[in-house]
Amino acid sequence: MTLAFIVFLVLWLLALVGTFIPVIPATALLLVGGAAGVFIKGYSGTGDAIFLAVLVVLTLVSSFADNIATAWGAGRYGGSKQAMWGAIAGSLIGLLLPPLGILIGPLLGAFAAELLLVRKPVDEAARSAFGTLVGLLTGMAAKFVLNLLIGLWALWRFWGQGPALF
Repeated sequence: MTLAFIVFLVLWLLALVGTFIPVIPATALLLVGGAAGVFIKGYSGTGDAIFLAVLVVLTLVSSFADNIATAWGAGRYGGSKQAMWGAIAGSLIGLLLPPLGILIGPLLGAFAAELLLVRKPVDEAARSAFGTLVGLLTGMAAKFVLNLLIGLWALWRFWGQGPALF
């Protein structure tokens, strides 16, 4: 095991945890870990440049997948932008109430935003809060899977077994 492998492994594990904790920038950690690994092992030209370029694209895809899924869920069930922000605020508050806070927090945050800010009736607020939660959880799942696969690919490369593009 090399230092590049260990540094990337630590940052990747933090990124995987950060997928479920909104205040931790998971995709940024993944990208920083990949770049750090490349420069710790010694930048070697084209292969590393391609690896970093692909890593940038994949981390952007991972980040956008999360945002798109959340927006889809909110829009599909009639949620507003305020509901999405309420869900994010609820997730942050939910961190203080583990383990169910991460699920209940976004739901209550979106529901409260729809009731208090958008002034929707209770049944519509509940429906859009549910949709926002579905989108948020779908986004987290997609981001987790993508970050898991990106990390396994990078670890394989830093272990010394894999080429830049595989």
